[in-house]
Amino acid sequence: MSQALPATCYMSSRFRDHDPGPWHPERPERYDAVAAAAVAAGAVQAEAPAAPLTAIERVHSAAYVDAVERFCRGGGGALDPDTIMHEASWEAALRAAGGAMAAVDHVARHPGSAAFSLGRPPGHHAETARAMGFCIINSAAVAAAHALAELGCARVAVVDWDAHHGNGTQAIFYDDPSVLYVSLHQYPFYPGTGAAGERGVGDGVGATVNVPLGAGTGRDEYLDAFRTVALPAVTSFEPEVLIVSAGFDAHRDDPLCALGLDADGFAEMATALREICGGPALVLEGGYSLPALESSVASVLGAVSR
Repeated sequence: MSQALPATCYMSSRFRDHDPGPWHPERPERYDAVAAAAVAAGAVQAEAPAAPLTAIERVHSAAYVDAVERFCRGGGGALDPDTIMHEASWEAALRAAGGAMAAVDHVARHPGSAAFSLGRPPGHHAETARAMGFCIINSAAVAAAHALAELGCARVAVVDWDAHHGNGTQAIFYDDPSVLYVSLHQYPFYPGTGAAGERGVGDGVGATVNVPLGAGTGRDEYLDAFRTVALPAVTSFEPEVLIVSAGFDAHRDDPLCALGLDADGFAEMATALREICGGPALVLEGGYSLPALESSVASVLGAVSR
């Protein structure tokens, strides 16, 4: 077997410019941590482009996009109590979405390779016309819609291992059988969605798979749920492109959440997903312990580069 190429990381100094304030857990230093992980892992570094508005408007309403852009360019403020934006936040969000699209393009062009968009702010809570939970643009959803519209894919899977349920991604594709959404998350917990009975509607019934995990779930129990529920769902779907909403707040050291993964646990999931699709396109979501975030991203990059 030929040796896999190193993962490609889509990065930008603009990701550091988004600053919700000194008290906020989604702070600029998160980008320093993931950038250091990319260097330590020997990843190929590429500049994350800004996503075009036409791509963003596949999953967000034009009125919402226009309103948020004008809000940021006008100086910003609080979109909700958790989601604080300023002028530089709009460019960062555009590049986070564009980096996710570039990661999907990369794995589609180079079968067997992996790519990681190290963008912030995160995105998986953003709904069609609503920002929430630190998120403005749903980068993973933009990337999935891009794969369907521009790459000719008929089946795209999104695996979300952030400790918070990705309510926005679920809602955007809830009736769409071409996008499988699989989420492992702490439950009950913010944002309140993600019960096992939420399985989609209409033609999309069965294309949403939620794996709720109680606070205090340890590493072994978490990985067992991944192996027995999440992984078989993805395998049977046979996706042409696999996107990972890669949050790292399920780490046992995360200050906001109460799950028990470690860096090796994230790498184990990444390895298993790589065996299904050759190489996933990963999109950064949460993770608020800087040492845990850095070590986990480095571990995942090592896993998908082997």
